[in-house]
Amino acid sequence: MQEMIKRAKELLADGTVVRVLGWKRCDLPYNPEPAFFGTEKELDALVYDGFCGANLSKYMIEAGKKEGRTLVFLKPCDTYSFNQLVKEHRIDREKAYIIGVGCRGKLDIEAIKGLGIKGIETVEEDGDTLKIGTIYGDKTCAYGDAVMERCKVCKGTEHMVYDELIGADVELAVKPEDRFAKVKELEAMSPEERFAFWQGELSKCIRCNACRNVCPACSCNKCVFDSDRFDTAQKANADTFEEQMFHLIRAFHVAGRCTDCGECSRVCPQGIPLHLLNRKLIKDINGFYGTYQAGEDAEALAPLTAFKMDDVEPSIVGERG
Repeated sequence: MQEMIKRAKELLADGTVVRVLGWKRCDLPYNPEPAFFGTEKELDALVYDGFCGANLSKYMIEAGKKEGRTLVFLKPCDTYSFNQLVKEHRIDREKAYIIGVGCRGKLDIEAIKGLGIKGIETVEEDGDTLKIGTIYGDKTCAYGDAVMERCKVCKGTEHMVYDELIGADVELAVKPEDRFAKVKELEAMSPEERFAFWQGELSKCIRCNACRNVCPACSCNKCVFDSDRFDTAQKANADTFEEQMFHLIRAFHVAGRCTDCGECSRVCPQGIPLHLLNRKLIKDINGFYGTYQAGEDAEALAPLTAFKMDDVEPSIVGERG
């Protein structure tokens, strides 16, 4: 972290950048939040630890509208979102100075609580062990037991775009699992079972819009769900159809563009596994059009925006077992 602060101060001092986008400590020690830093003194508050899971790419949309260049720290998975936004002309690559930072997997405080550790006050990283201070005494757990779901299916430690790297040579805390394992479990259910699963999950939705607001692929200047011409602008769902419609329309909106960054599920206060909707569409697109990873580069056309003579016919969906 000190190397990151030192380098950021150097780039500010020599005028390469006029601001820095990173993370700062929040009200809770295990909940750092995205933040802009405009001076060398402010940079003393910059943090980077296992809880810095927030994807900073989307914040570069607004940063790019300001004068001067912005230094942004990006984890490997964040660079996919950055590339996708460049591809969609939401971000000007020349307005960003990217420092890629290493990531062995980010921590989930709920996963720690799920291990039976309650009353958490502090969490310190000590190699492969987490030292946890609680109101009931000190506890420990393995780092790998507390990583976020999305980190268990990590796309890798390689940055897709960067200007320089700091501490990028790290090993993942856990061996990546099959990214589509849970999707396959849902596909194996009967239609009635799948409907019941999603009805149960989506009924928890309180329409806070956190998933939409954090999603790099949700970058429209005006969202249809904010239109006063429809009832969708209301916070409460009038019926079960509305609660399903919001998430299903959003999932189709980002189809072929979602990088599977998992931010939607990370910020959901109700713990809804929204990433599974997106991951289902990713799996289908891979099956229909060939394996494709959104954001892998800023040039290639996405399957749903390109045409090939051997493209799958719509009728194949109805023929699948």
